[in-house]
Amino acid sequence: MFPKASTGLPLRIALGATALAGCAPADPAPASDEEPPAPAATSARVMREPLPEERRFASLAQLTFEGENAEAYFSGDARRLIFQRRHEGEYACDQIFTIGIEGGTPNLVSTGLGRTTCSYFFPDDERILYSSTHLKGEECPPPPDLSRGYVWALYDFDIFTARPDGSDLQVLFQTDGYDAEATISPDGERIVFTSTRDGDLDIYSMNADGTDVRRLTDEPGYDGGPFFSPDGSKIVYRARYPEDAEELADYQRLLADGLVRPSVLDIYVMDADGSNRIRLTDNEAANFAPFFHPSGRKVIFSSNLNDPGGRNFDLFMVNLDGTGLEQITFSDEFESFPMFTPDGRYLVFGSNRHGSHEGNTNLFIAEWIDDLSQ
Repeated sequence: MFPKASTGLPLRIALGATALAGCAPADPAPASDEEPPAPAATSARVMREPLPEERRFASLAQLTFEGENAEAYFSGDARRLIFQRRHEGEYACDQIFTIGIEGGTPNLVSTGLGRTTCSYFFPDDERILYSSTHLKGEECPPPPDLSRGYVWALYDFDIFTARPDGSDLQVLFQTDGYDAEATISPDGERIVFTSTRDGDLDIYSMNADGTDVRRLTDEPGYDGGPFFSPDGSKIVYRARYPEDAEELADYQRLLADGLVRPSVLDIYVMDADGSNRIRLTDNEAANFAPFFHPSGRKVIFSSNLNDPGGRNFDLFMVNLDGTGLEQITFSDEFESFPMFTPDGRYLVFGSNRHGSHEGNTNLFIAEWIDDLSQ
């Protein structure tokens, strides 16, 4: 679960996750002073011009055009994306869909019941992973009480696996509380996730069959959004550890009511066993949705560090020692949930740019330029 866009997506904070087969975007459209109209949801992707400052993007394609679409992650063969979506007239809550990298009609793969979040393909593409509240009730759970400020609700999610078409649904991990934000190691052997099973928001790992559950973090505070490094040796995640007694008391009161306040988050890296924690950001902003660069030496993430009081989130990249911060996107809209293909040729992310209405969050694929000297 992430910060969400203005749409109300979960924060894994959007405001307004393998072998690589062919993934070649269409030829860029000729430059034009007029922006092409957004096609219907069943249309193929549309080429967009990256902003002049976006030097890392050789090309940019928009895959979805309506509703709230976010947290998209590549399949093992890089031909599909799995993501969460909410659109008027479909389902009242976020549900999990897949779509081809050329766009087209999204395919529902979750049950259509309850609320879902945080989906991911197993590396062999034989199964998918996501979290859902549908065992606790078929209706949408109520929204959080925003009279207590900007907070996220910690819904009673359980973690499920299914075939890529949504069939053969099985419970993988279940407790009375929040179990979500699950992703899978590159070799498919371990799953890392966030849970309140021990009374705090901590990161855990387990075998792909749900056995051998290990707690990786234990300091009071919110640890979440974990992803493995390309070699599986490290985990990157977002966290906020209360810095004084007043902040700790506020965190614990909210947690007791199934809420968390995500206004300040930082990016951390640790070894896969939870040791050797390193803090990569310290800027009093909301930094989230981290993902490793394919080299394993950098992390890309979303942050409002240039607009800490607002909703303008951009993508940034930083070295594993916290140096070399580089801004990647420069639009005035929300951007988050980046994921690279393993060879580093393409990057998928969610954005409000080119939105048809306020809160319209869509999926984009960029052709990535790794060496800016060429």
